[in-house]
Amino acid sequence: MQRTSVGRDIAAKPVAVAPVLRRTPTCRIAPGRADRSTRNHSAPALVAKAPASSHVESNGAHSAPVPAPASTSRDASDAAASSALSANLLLICPDQKGVIAAVSQLLYGFGCNIVASDQFTDSSSSMFFQRITFDFSEIVIGPGNTAVLERAIAELANRFNMKWKISYTNKVKRMAVLVSKQDHCLYDLLIRHRSGELRCEIPLIISNHPDLKHIADTFDVPFVHLPLDKNNKEAQEEALEKLLKDEKIDVVILARYMQIFTQGFCERHWEHTINIHHSFLPAFEGARPYHRAHERGVKIIGATAHFATAELDAGPIIDQAVARITHRDNVEDMIRKGRDLERMVLARAVRWHLDDRVMVYNNKTVVFED
Repeated sequence: MQRTSVGRDIAAKPVAVAPVLRRTPTCRIAPGRADRSTRNHSAPALVAKAPASSHVESNGAHSAPVPAPASTSRDASDAAASSALSANLLLICPDQKGVIAAVSQLLYGFGCNIVASDQFTDSSSSMFFQRITFDFSEIVIGPGNTAVLERAIAELANRFNMKWKISYTNKVKRMAVLVSKQDHCLYDLLIRHRSGELRCEIPLIISNHPDLKHIADTFDVPFVHLPLDKNNKEAQEEALEKLLKDEKIDVVILARYMQIFTQGFCERHWEHTINIHHSFLPAFEGARPYHRAHERGVKIIGATAHFATAELDAGPIIDQAVARITHRDNVEDMIRKGRDLERMVLARAVRWHLDDRVMVYNNKTVVFED
């Protein structure tokens, strides 16, 4: 699970920067350049409810990435290490001058090379969002000492009142998929994972019914059946949480898992739990949305991927899609068309989350699409 740090001291003070070795700099962004040099996303983010408090652990305990093992070919080994030793840095802070320059200068001072950068300023809240991908294979303190880099980022965060998160691409996220009886989203995720489209590990599939075990067996993924009824909900959630902890799960996907979690579970896990709802939220939340949409005579149906907060179907929205409906479509037609939307929307949301492209602030998401 990713770690964040919130800086509270906005007084200007020097940033601790490691000394630069005498060599040709690898960073291509000059520290003194204007703050708006990178591509700017201007699309407004979608509104959804989200808890104000964060339960993510604080920075400083990231496991340091390990360089690629030695190869018989030095050139091949160096190339592999370089491609593996990259990281994604996500930043949220009040919009102000000097943020991009300060972050670029810090990474430059450590010998890191910025390979991609994207940013967005929300004019309604005056908040600044940035996603930076950088190569740290030539970091001056050695690739195994990223904790030093993180401490420097934390000091910078204090200066700009910044919330930040760093993720190392050589640490593949572990994803658990929760299902009930419907199989279309599960099949789609497993096929995309097998084809390499979703970069993650899937150590287990969890279900409150035994019906989809054969799918897990087909893809050689362990299947865990956790029966659920009104008398054992707390015990079932405790068993679920133990599985997530034991398997070191980073991401939880509710692939048509037709159960509502308790408030406590949602408060602990909403930031890394993605649900697919078979409706264009906020319309027709809850159960049987296609039937209610048919009764209402709507001309558009949709699907929504969102973070699973304690408020039913009201978490921050990651992605949505719609399809047109006519008077000729019955409920079965709408369900069939809706399933296509569900597969596509969930897959996009999962991929963006795995790639550290989703940021949440003030009941909205900012998504730096690929």
